[in-house]
Amino acid sequence: MPNTSGLGRIKRFLKQKLQSVQKASREKELARTVEHITASQLATDLRALGIVPGDIVFLHSSLKSLGFVEGGPNGLFQALTTAVGPEGTVVVPTYYLPGGTIHKTCQMTDYVFDPRIHGSNLGAVPDAFLKWPGVERSLHPTHSVSAVGKHARYITAAHHEAPSIFGKGSPWDRVTELNGKILGLGITMGPVTYYHLLEDRVGAEFPLPVRMGDEYKMTVLDFAGQSHIVPVVPLDPVYMPRRIDHPSRNDVRDYFWTEFEARGLLHKGPVGKSTSWYIESQAFYAHLEQLMREGITIYATPEELAARPIE
Repeated sequence: MPNTSGLGRIKRFLKQKLQSVQKASREKELARTVEHITASQLATDLRALGIVPGDIVFLHSSLKSLGFVEGGPNGLFQALTTAVGPEGTVVVPTYYLPGGTIHKTCQMTDYVFDPRIHGSNLGAVPDAFLKWPGVERSLHPTHSVSAVGKHARYITAAHHEAPSIFGKGSPWDRVTELNGKILGLGITMGPVTYYHLLEDRVGAEFPLPVRMGDEYKMTVLDFAGQSHIVPVVPLDPVYMPRRIDHPSRNDVRDYFWTEFEARGLLHKGPVGKSTSWYIESQAFYAHLEQLMREGITIYATPEELAARPIE
């Protein structure tokens, strides 16, 4: 009988090699034909946008939207660290979700998060940031965050001791305490985890039960190999199709963009080839809470959006 498992491995290997060759070919073609964006240009654009020395920026980005960045992710990090200067801090999501979602990751009985071996499965930018000199990384089984700069250690240090993923003591909470800026480079207001800070802070006051009932005790290792138990309550997958980051929810994304811009909270401008933006975190949080009390959240239905027109 033929060894079908062996054939399967060979096919997967050949497919991966082909994809790797095709990717390298596309990158060479882009390098030859597309206008290059230097780290210096990006730093100038970031300063024009409103990123100043001493800032704390929590980054969400689409690298390709910026253009062909010389140095790739490292060129972007050079620009960011130049813009915020030695007194500033750059924070990057470096989540590792081997199950694909929080809930599925929590259900993996043998899973132990180890920052010494686990990178990020969010893409090239977070993976590269983990190799940037001086990076501090939080200990968390699903939503590890990394940072470099003056406040990096404070922002990341106690994540594994926090009672929830995004709430009190988390990197999102500490960035808000320091009034950092939520920075979106070449993205909409959809893929931004900052929204979940509100859900974790207000708890049962949030109008939808977006957290599941079960709390999982997850194990993480620190950089010395010592184990810690971290409580994780997953987001309920039932509500994902309603959320602002779901592909079908252009209406919510457009509403939030227009709303925050109309209130003078969203500052936008070109960075590289992209339209980018930032919102100061304390103002961001305060307005999210106000919107919640007026019937609008990132899960708002079309009817709820229509019931509160933007003036």
